[in-house]
Amino acid sequence: MNKSSVGRRYATALFNLLDDKSVDVVCDCLNTITQSLHTSLPFKQAIASPVFTFEEKKAILDDISDRTGAPPVLKLFFAQLLQKNRGNILPEISESFLDLVDEKKGLQHVCIISAKEMSSADQEQLQTDITTKLQQSVKLKFETNSSLIAGLQIRIGSHVFDNTVRGKLANMRTRLAKG
Repeated sequence: MNKSSVGRRYATALFNLLDDKSVDVVCDCLNTITQSLHTSLPFKQAIASPVFTFEEKKAILDDISDRTGAPPVLKLFFAQLLQKNRGNILPEISESFLDLVDEKKGLQHVCIISAKEMSSADQEQLQTDITTKLQQSVKLKFETNSSLIAGLQIRIGSHVFDNTVRGKLANMRTRLAKG
């Protein structure tokens, strides 16, 4: 089982334990922890290293929980996570938890990958077009990948719509190989 599926399971368990009032506070706490893991090497080492004891790791996460005003269930969740030596997947849990919150709000995540940077006008137009097509609110994430040559690749959940030159060349290559 890969990290993201394990993270999704933990996030789902946490999400199901919370009432609607606690969700936003837990989001803030998980965001704080994830940012700290990305920006603070000592914090990352403390959570991931077997040199630090369970109690030391728990004290660190409890302190962050207290500072953000997180509900007591989050402290219990962190304790369980640390007992299972899963502290290293906190970023995946956080990402999956935020996805679950957005899903409950009816917000669809869409990733747009283009060969070059898109103008803000183009981004707004895509936002409008995709919202209209899906008939629900969307949260767009824009990325660039010059290897696409030209065009767009749109990812909605597990569906990928590839209208790039690289994608068309790959399809052409496949069709020619098959004969």
